[in-house]
Amino acid sequence: MDPSQGNRFRLAGLTLAALGVVYGDIGTSPLYALRECFNGPHGLPPQPGNVLGVLSLITWAMVLIISVKYIGFVLKMDNKGEGGVLALLALAFPERGEETGRGLGWSCMTLLGLFGATLLYGDGIITPAITVLGAVEGLEVLTQKMSHLVIPISLAILWGLFAIQRAGTGVIGKLFGPVMVAWFTVIAVLGIRGILRNPSVLSAFSPLHALELFQTNGWMGFVVLGSVVLVVTGGEALYADMGHFGVKPIRRAWFALVLPALLLNYYGQGALVMTDPAAAANPFYNLAPRWMLLPLVILASSAAVIASQALISGAFSLTMQAIQLGYLPRMVIEHTNERERGQIFIPQLNWFLALCCIALVLGFRSSSNLAATYGVAVTLTMLVTTLLLFVAAQRVWGWSVWRAGALCIAPLLIELPIFGANMLKIAGGGWFPLVIASMLFALMTTWRRGRRILWERVRTTSLPMQQFLESIGRRELPRVAGTAVYLAGNPDGVPIALLHNLKHNKVLHERIILLTILVSDQPRADNDSRITVGELGDGFWRVKVNYGFMEEPNVPEVLRRCSEFGLKIRDTEVSYFLSRETIIPSTARGMRSWRKRLFAVMSRNAQSATGFFKLPANRVVELGMQVEI
Repeated sequence: MDPSQGNRFRLAGLTLAALGVVYGDIGTSPLYALRECFNGPHGLPPQPGNVLGVLSLITWAMVLIISVKYIGFVLKMDNKGEGGVLALLALAFPERGEETGRGLGWSCMTLLGLFGATLLYGDGIITPAITVLGAVEGLEVLTQKMSHLVIPISLAILWGLFAIQRAGTGVIGKLFGPVMVAWFTVIAVLGIRGILRNPSVLSAFSPLHALELFQTNGWMGFVVLGSVVLVVTGGEALYADMGHFGVKPIRRAWFALVLPALLLNYYGQGALVMTDPAAAANPFYNLAPRWMLLPLVILASSAAVIASQALISGAFSLTMQAIQLGYLPRMVIEHTNERERGQIFIPQLNWFLALCCIALVLGFRSSSNLAATYGVAVTLTMLVTTLLLFVAAQRVWGWSVWRAGALCIAPLLIELPIFGANMLKIAGGGWFPLVIASMLFALMTTWRRGRRILWERVRTTSLPMQQFLESIGRRELPRVAGTAVYLAGNPDGVPIALLHNLKHNKVLHERIILLTILVSDQPRADNDSRITVGELGDGFWRVKVNYGFMEEPNVPEVLRRCSEFGLKIRDTEVSYFLSRETIIPSTARGMRSWRKRLFAVMSRNAQSATGFFKLPANRVVELGMQVEI
């Protein structure tokens, strides 16, 4: 097969898979977005002028925020193929403020970016619940006799969704891709059917209708922005999932199918509401002929399951980045695709999200109630992304302040008012994603600060390497056959495990390797310069290994590659020595007492270094030590 033809087939396959993962969230917004603009405490009367104004707001929100900002520019701001707030944060601020002594503004922007990343978890919990409920609620349009089945069916669908996550994003995407093609095709056809009833709805493309909406409705025109935001939910997940599929498949799918289908359906719903205001109670399902309702509920439920996938896979990617950058303790990470390294599964996070989604469904019991929780986290994350893009455009692309500002001002003109409108939702449920994000922010900053303090405590008890080698040379210590590998956090000092082993066992191996693993702000390290090997003398070697924040360390593989640098090692002769720190909260300065206790709990529950670094368990020796912080 011609290589170019093979690449085209692969691009087509990734585009189809992207439809099944990336666009599920934003693609199912028609289930509830327009409905919420005309219902509930913040809804507008379904009058023709209001319908045209809302449709105009929807149109330009999708164009400016998704098409221009995310598809046009943010996706270009990839960190070696990876996206998401943390990847953008690493581009905007490659040297994190708490380590460089930069100014207060620098540190605040870094913390703001980190908080924006934690907001994605709130979205990852709300999205599955609201989309699945919104789809299954179509049964109530079919017949009220089935309303009691909405909650049980929604719970069963959600549990099944999280149960299949272990299969991997790629497999799920290929399975769901054709379903989403059918979904977008159907909603486009339904939209055309509605538009043909009232073609005058197409005039909503003019932004003048949006301005008239504000002039006519005043304060309520501003408040309805809190519902308009529902049409752009999924934009941040689109960026976070970039590493799973790449930019081209995501961009091609948006302009070729997703955007046209969404606009047609929203305009079709609007045309229906203009003709029959009573249809505003559920314009999506009322747009379909009655004979089609049951098949449409089934298709919508399938699409809702897929919608949840975008946020779930984005949360997996974000968590892996946070672990490697030192913001979260080690967790079990399973790779589900040999070719696409970004496709991963994290069991602990998966079931945490599952339980939270089920609790939301049981607590709020309808998609309209859940709509009150939606939007706060979405808009705040979008604002953070815009601010980081402003900084990154200057640093990465070399743009001037004015040019970067011109890029960001258009989306900000929509995002800031939408964010303000969503602040009104906090009392009605918008507090939920903020609470989740605040809890995770506390965990991340505590772990980051705690590891920093721990490293400083350990470093004070370590010896300079040269001083240690001189002391070894003055003593006649017995040497035993084999190779001992000590994992060293300090690339220049002596590992604590080595000092403890020497103190208690009074023996050294004939060859000792001090291995330091360094994680950079880049997603992946250059394979050619990944390993540095240096001989220190007297049987000691220093090995430094560079990894990116989207890579998992594999120590045995590193040792096998050391033969390229003259350090030949036989796997059967290697023993691995690790130090396991037991954290003892103390009255020392550095962190508040509750954060010290939290750090101690997180440290005890972190995945063992043996599993994380892929060490053979039967060759690992752990030496414990207590550290007061």
